[in-house]
Amino acid sequence: MQQEVIIVGGGMVGLSLALMLVKTNIAVKLLEAVKYPDYDDENLAPYHSSFDARNSALSRRSVQIYQELDLWGALQEHATPILEVNITEQGSFGKARLVAEQEKVESFGQVIENAWLGRVLLTQVKKEPLIELIDGVQVTSLTQDADFAYIQAQRGESLLKLQSKLVIAADGRDSFCRKALGIGASEHYYDQVAIVTTVQTSKPHHHVGFERFSHLGPLALLPLPGEYRRSVVWPVKKGTESEWLSEENDQHFLDALQDTYGDRAGKFQKTGRRFSFPLSQVLAEKQAVGRVVLMGNAAHTIHPVAGQGFNLCMRDAHVLVRYLKEQQAQAADLGDAVVLQDYEKSRLNDQQRVIKFCDSVVRGFSNQNPFLKLMRNTGLVAFDTVPGIKPLVANYAMGLKA
Repeated sequence: MQQEVIIVGGGMVGLSLALMLVKTNIAVKLLEAVKYPDYDDENLAPYHSSFDARNSALSRRSVQIYQELDLWGALQEHATPILEVNITEQGSFGKARLVAEQEKVESFGQVIENAWLGRVLLTQVKKEPLIELIDGVQVTSLTQDADFAYIQAQRGESLLKLQSKLVIAADGRDSFCRKALGIGASEHYYDQVAIVTTVQTSKPHHHVGFERFSHLGPLALLPLPGEYRRSVVWPVKKGTESEWLSEENDQHFLDALQDTYGDRAGKFQKTGRRFSFPLSQVLAEKQAVGRVVLMGNAAHTIHPVAGQGFNLCMRDAHVLVRYLKEQQAQAADLGDAVVLQDYEKSRLNDQQRVIKFCDSVVRGFSNQNPFLKLMRNTGLVAFDTVPGIKPLVANYAMGLKA
């Protein structure tokens, strides 16, 4: 018997999860609040609230998942492999370097613009007969009893009433579903915003990704398709970003990048439009309640410093589908609370490790105490010289030791 799942939230996590579910012959109703763009031009990927100006550094594990979905061929056209990673701190001696060839891997991951990732995912979702896509719909009620979860939603003048054995809430950091179920969440605001854009440099990127810690904030520079294009993610202190966002301040922004990054990329020649996103850590107190599972940023929103957030969500989704596949094979209840709680427990170690790591990096490198700076740089040197450390860190970053 074919069962149906309702997913609330059609961002990158919701779309990816829907495609994983139909691979196991589970039908999906996918609800998204914002109307999706029309893709009239095959060479363009318009921004959507869920596929915005940001970029994702897909870990090797995430790439493997998309390979399992037969999607990597389409995604690879818009992705760039990371063959080397350099970590430095401005004005300090420490440096850590990871090289894919030395670690005997093809790459550490792939960088893709979210707009293209979203376009490829949405295009595939629309081809799947087992997925009913309902966009421009606002969920107004979520309740449940022993047998079903119930959703009411508004779409224009129409009121939708839906029910399912299982609802997966992937509706973002400020999740309506999480609040409707009375699930609390801890919130920590970093007093930072991330400035996101793409830049062109005079030197080719050679597939090298950089993390440069500075007094302004941790600057990540990652390779993009095109030899001279790079992705910029720069968390800076809240309130300082306004001087860099307007078009008339292009050169001011490029100068700040040059001062912080130095000449490793040559000259920063051109910048795209800058966007800013507030940074916070939001962690749900529970991720499985009755017949509802929280997924994506609804479950955990973390700092982007190490590019781990989306990859963690992909691992969550992949494991959840494994549990649901077993239930489907036995014609058992997909929304069995015991099974969903088992899923949640199975993911806690990986989640807590990633969350703690990202938070520790942000806090550790934000402190400009001279003694702590010395300790940080000593640690970077040790990372680069002590045998056995690099393979462990590389596998962790690639999502292969979750």
